[in-house]
Amino acid sequence: MTAPQAKLDVEALNDRLAREHPIDDYYARSPLPIRLIEARRLAIIRQLVGPADGLDLAEIGSGGGHVLRMFPRARLTAIDVSTVFLDTARKNLAGYDVRFLKGEVEKMDLTDASFDRIICTEVLEHTEDPEAILRALARLLRPEGVAVITVPNDPLILRLKDLVRRTPVGWALGGRVKWGGDEYHLHRWTPHEFERLLSKFFRVTHRASAPFDALPIRACFRCVPL
Repeated sequence: MTAPQAKLDVEALNDRLAREHPIDDYYARSPLPIRLIEARRLAIIRQLVGPADGLDLAEIGSGGGHVLRMFPRARLTAIDVSTVFLDTARKNLAGYDVRFLKGEVEKMDLTDASFDRIICTEVLEHTEDPEAILRALARLLRPEGVAVITVPNDPLILRLKDLVRRTPVGWALGGRVKWGGDEYHLHRWTPHEFERLLSKFFRVTHRASAPFDALPIRACFRCVPL
C-alpha cells in the first residue's frame, strides 16, 4: 500500500525560494544574458497588458513587485504566498496605489470579475495545481479584461544550461548557472504544451517569446475570457 503523500507547504517552499534567490539580486545582478532576457520579458508584459491607467490590475505571484511597478497609475493588487516576497514588494512599491494580499489565489474569497488586468508571470511552474489557479484567474477577470501569463520554456532552458556547463563560461560561472531557482519548478512545459493548458480557460489572442521567437526562453501569452 502506498503511503499518503505529505501536503506541500506552499508558503514555506516559496519563502525558502525567496531567501535562496533574492529577487532584487535576480533582476539587478544575475549574469548579463539573464538580465537581458528578463528585461525583454518585462517589455513584452508591458506591451501585452496595454493601457492600464485607472484600471484594477492584479499580479498573482507578485514576487518583489518588479512587474507591478511598471504600472504606476493603475489600482494594484499584489498577491503572493510568501511573506518574504511581499515584504520586498512593499519596499519596491512604496508610494504606489497598491494593496497586498497573502495567500493562494484559488483559495481566496475574492469577488468574481474583480480585475481589468491580471498578470501571472513565471509562477505557475512553482504551483501544485496550475489548473486551479488558471480557473481562479478566469473567474476573477472582467468580461472585457486581459490576462497576461508567462512561463519559462524549461525543456529548452535545461538543454541550454547543460551546454553552458560544458564550456569555459560555465566553469567560470559555477553554481550561478543554476540562478533562478529551477529546482523549485514542479511543472515543465514547452510553449505549445502550455498554450494547450491555457486554452481550457482562456482564448489566447497574442503570443510572444523572450528574448525573441527564434529563442523562446520565456513564453508570453495575452489571454481574454472564453
